Amino acid sequence: MNALSSLKIIPMLLPAALLLILAVMWLPEYQALLDNDSVQAFKTSFIGILLEALPFILAGALLSSLLQVFVPDHIISRWIPKKPIPGILFACVLGIVFPVCECGMIPLVRRLIQKGMPVYVAIVFILSGPILNPVVYGATFMAFRSHPELAYARMGLAFATAFLIGLIVFFTVKKSPMRWSIQREMGDTAHSHTVLGGKLASIFVHTSEEFFEMGKYLLIGCLLTAAIQTFMVRDSLVAIGAQPLGSYLFMMGLAFALSLCSTSDAFVASTFLHAFPAGSLVAFMVFGPMLDFKNAMMLMALFKTKFALYLFFLIFAVVFAGSVVITAWL
Repeated sequence: MNALSSLKIIPMLLPAALLLILAVMWLPEYQALLDNDSVQAFKTSFIGILLEALPFILAGALLSSLLQVFVPDHIISRWIPKKPIPGILFACVLGIVFPVCECGMIPLVRRLIQKGMPVYVAIVFILSGPILNPVVYGATFMAFRSHPELAYARMGLAFATAFLIGLIVFFTVKKSPMRWSIQREMGDTAHSHTVLGGKLASIFVHTSEEFFEMGKYLLIGCLLTAAIQTFMVRDSLVAIGAQPLGSYLFMMGLAFALSLCSTSDAFVASTFLHAFPAGSLVAFMVFGPMLDFKNAMMLMALFKTKFALYLFFLIFAVVFAGSVVITAWL
């Protein structure tokens, strides 16, 4: 894939941006529109989410490029156990070695798959990596200092969910779920590396390709997330959350909509400590890093639609059932 192909979207966006600016400026009541509290809240939310996610996308793209340039394919294949259970356990431990936020996980995993990582192992890494790492554990423990069992429950449910989904994917998915463009890239990797020449140049080119490829889906996800955060009716959702099982659905839906980073979502969950069951808070902290608006857009870009929807269902079903069961222990 040509390095400039990822930049083709920019010339198309510039005229659209100019037309949008002119349309706003020429609206008869454009001052009232720009001063509207909801628009200001939308802009603040969008910029905040984007700035929070961009460093992790860049870090994931950079790690992906370093893997591409410096790590031979046979090394990755040699590291990963061949049997499913050791392979899944290996993927869970990878989160400690690569403590990458969910925003930067997709570019990294995409490169690992191209290097030979089995898809079921990659899925486990995507699900467990953003949670099963020391940074997230420390943040969760600090947010629930008076209830440390919630930090243990978060780690336990995340591990169990990733392990179970990894086994399900191993036994039920036999064909490659990667999009055709990604599979074609896997065949062109060696050629593009030799043509570019020079390891430093290769790192910059691969990083820019990964960043722009995932960045456009991140932008769409951030726009939708900011709109939901700004315009959703919170009072009605809280009323739904007061129902016995409604609290679990509410907290999981809130995690999907807010799209918080896994290192900060525990502090948001702690504000619901005395209003919702403890299991629903664990569901919020596990479901969000595994599946939120931004992550869903990037997963849809990486995997075929049918497999992505199958994965979304598995995440929802396992986290929901696990959080309900874990409430009895909490």
